[in-house]
Amino acid sequence: MASVGALLGGYRKLLAIEAPGTIDGGDVLLAGRMLYVGQSSRSNADGIAQLRALLAGRGYTVQGVPTHGCLHLKSAVTQLAGDTLLLQPAWVDRGRFNDFRVIEVDPAEPHAANVLRVGDALVMPASFPRTRQRLLDAGFQVSSVDVSELQKAEGAVTCCSLVFRSDD
Repeated sequence: MASVGALLGGYRKLLAIEAPGTIDGGDVLLAGRMLYVGQSSRSNADGIAQLRALLAGRGYTVQGVPTHGCLHLKSAVTQLAGDTLLLQPAWVDRGRFNDFRVIEVDPAEPHAANVLRVGDALVMPASFPRTRQRLLDAGFQVSSVDVSELQKAEGAVTCCSLVFRSDD
């Protein structure tokens, strides 16, 4: 992680979570000025409290979100557009996201909620055609990629990508 931090430090100021606090990037969902942070085996209450303190006064709100049955928050919910989320209701309480339009994954594809938004387009694993069709029907541009090898280790498009604009 230090090598990634060194690279990103050239683009923006970095803040750090100190032990015993932990935050996994897969547990952090930024939606506008709200950071939803999954309470999982990889992100603990101390880490969430530190993140809240680090961002106090910067215009962000940090809200912990319990997860169950999944590795991290982005296994259960990702943002498709400013007002729209893709959600697996078996792994996260849909009520936490009442301010959003929610598209649920196809029940036959429980791991399909992990979708990566790049600009106005979505990238998702090719192994979820039913959920992909739901997104197409909702008017989204969707590109499918084969990430079957990553999925064997519970990897997905969000945790294996780092997308940011250098002018932010």
